[in-house]
Amino acid sequence: MDFLSTVKGSPMEGFYPAGWDMKKIDECCSHAPEEVFDRQSFWNPEFSPVMCDSLEEFNVKMGHEIANEIRRANEAGRKIIFILPVGPMGMYKWAVYFLREWNVSCRNVYCFNMDEWADAEGNTITGEASFQSAMENAFYNPLGELTVPVSQRNFATKENLPTYPEKIAALRAEGARLVLVYGIGRMCHIAFWEPTIGAEFSDDAEWRKQPYRIGVRLHPLTIEQNAITSFRSRTTMIPCFANTMGPALMFSADYAIGGADGVLGRGMQWQGMSFWMTLRYGPTRHITSSYIPTLPGKLFFLQELAGPLTADAN
Repeated sequence: MDFLSTVKGSPMEGFYPAGWDMKKIDECCSHAPEEVFDRQSFWNPEFSPVMCDSLEEFNVKMGHEIANEIRRANEAGRKIIFILPVGPMGMYKWAVYFLREWNVSCRNVYCFNMDEWADAEGNTITGEASFQSAMENAFYNPLGELTVPVSQRNFATKENLPTYPEKIAALRAEGARLVLVYGIGRMCHIAFWEPTIGAEFSDDAEWRKQPYRIGVRLHPLTIEQNAITSFRSRTTMIPCFANTMGPALMFSADYAIGGADGVLGRGMQWQGMSFWMTLRYGPTRHITSSYIPTLPGKLFFLQELAGPLTADAN
């Protein structure tokens, strides 16, 4: 007796995206932990998962990866573009540490936050709960005199988000390297590009051309994930919509730095299924993160997420 044998006629029928093959998802999650490194046919030759034994190791390695990209860009005398998330967050402390230790300036860095809480019309949240505030407190302000110039910081407001494609294209025309930094959502979203959006398109090619969206409807599990991870379980504080980048910008990156750290303690976690789906399902518009392994880069993950994902794991 399980989900597949009892879902019909239950409140869960139709809850997940229509494009999700739940039997295939179950198969993705059935592998032994050591199989997480088994390369799949659709993986980019330069994509690799990187296992971390602790959260501190995870944060240090992600922060080092970000800082090293900036250092290399400076050494090459070129501009660098970052698409940045608010979550994971611990990496920013270490990126700041390495940049300050190396005395590396961010004057050649151009940052584009991938998303922001919003209402249905795209009006964005302000104050401490906003992603802009989180980025300023975690990354820009602690860098001090080495920080990214204010004019080179972009946030996903309904006025500014539509300018992202032109700004990024202009920088790339100048030879700038584009780096995607990301986390993986419970619903396998990257940014807030929800998998439910896939049903709006007849093929993946058209879906991949979408640069951004204003006022995306968030899936209930996305809201609950953020209630757990960011709002101390308080669902009532979370907007039900967001502004977000789309696949055209995110998946055109030259390099991607990802993180999966969704371990809660006492044997509990929320991200193991999403992590295995990302690695094993295969590229499809119905699972946004399934395109991640097609990009060159590293996906850092906490060892526990590899499983085994079984009922006795607790």
